[in-house]
Amino acid sequence: MLFRFSLYGFLKNQKYYEPFLILAFLEKGLSFFQIGILVGVREVCMNLFEIPSGAMADMYGRRRSMILSMLAYIVSFIIFANSTSFALLCLAMFFFAIGEAFRTGTHKAMIFEWLRGQGRMHEKTKVYGYTRSWSKTGSAVSVLISAALVFYSGRYSHVFWFSIPPYLLNIVNFLGYPAYLDGNPSQDFSLKHTALSLWSTLQESVRSPALRRLFLETMGFEGSYKVSKDYLQPIVKQAALNLPFFLWLSAEKRSAVLIGCVYLLISVLSIIASRNAYRLPQKLGGENEAALGIWKIGLVLFLLITPALGFQIKVVAILLFIILEMLQNFWRPVQITRFDMYSDTRKSATILSIDSQAKSLFTMIAAPLLGFTVDHYGFWTIGLLGAGLAAVALLTSRRNV
Repeated sequence: MLFRFSLYGFLKNQKYYEPFLILAFLEKGLSFFQIGILVGVREVCMNLFEIPSGAMADMYGRRRSMILSMLAYIVSFIIFANSTSFALLCLAMFFFAIGEAFRTGTHKAMIFEWLRGQGRMHEKTKVYGYTRSWSKTGSAVSVLISAALVFYSGRYSHVFWFSIPPYLLNIVNFLGYPAYLDGNPSQDFSLKHTALSLWSTLQESVRSPALRRLFLETMGFEGSYKVSKDYLQPIVKQAALNLPFFLWLSAEKRSAVLIGCVYLLISVLSIIASRNAYRLPQKLGGENEAALGIWKIGLVLFLLITPALGFQIKVVAILLFIILEMLQNFWRPVQITRFDMYSDTRKSATILSIDSQAKSLFTMIAAPLLGFTVDHYGFWTIGLLGAGLAAVALLTSRRNV
């Protein structure tokens, strides 16, 4: 099963659009504020479906949930590739959000279900980090392919078409998952039963100080990372235009070369970080201590990003974004393990979906606001957002959750 889990991550991360998503939207004539609104639409839709999707996955089958997710992604790719209408792009974001909602938390719950069955729960951070490293391997491969596609086509939007086949292959992969990974799903659909299960899990989560703290940390760390990371694309494109290399190439092709190199480096370093994430809690004395250490590094990075972007020192800013990406790959396995420590294993998919929704709630508010500030004041405002959230997290932290 480790092979199938890893194959899922590898295929899922054949996101040929990802290194060029912001540039594809700019190519369609959108402003950063409009891009922020699109991201907000995605997050609103995810909020509407996130927790119900996790509850339905626990109750009616996690494999079905994952297959539905892949189909929704494919519909979104078709619309993204064809449309320049802002309304249709919002529709594409709706389907993309459905894909995200029915995927997040569900596959992690399947991994933990398998580990419990194998008596290997003590390896959960290591195994999750290992499978995540294969996701990052997929990202590395997809960067090379997407950069080549943009280089030869000269357009950013074409990459959406090529993202469809890997997601079709993932549906075939899910058909080979054993039935017991579905958990203990109900055979009959009941909207009332789903709502009651969802409400009870929400109540338990709100009453738990540990879970409340973890949700807030997700909003702060992963929320700021999520709204900030894609701004690396226009920063790298600007750097590419200023370099005295490949002057005979168009702006799109020059950016494809440099973005391909940068994102390939990110993917390789992310593989290393994911595979070694389990070492951080071992060295620092536990998952909670590891999370505290990651927050401290995050604060320093965002404090450095602010002047780097403010004074247009693009090479330094790019290097800091790369380190931030590595930090995220240490953070996520540690955070997932912390949730497993404090949550009911029977409702793990629902709890992890609430976690993902917390991140989405922050993102849907912050993305348009950050887009507005970038349009009017510049990229340096990205650093202020991250530094402020990291400072709040550290000031309110406790050694144990």
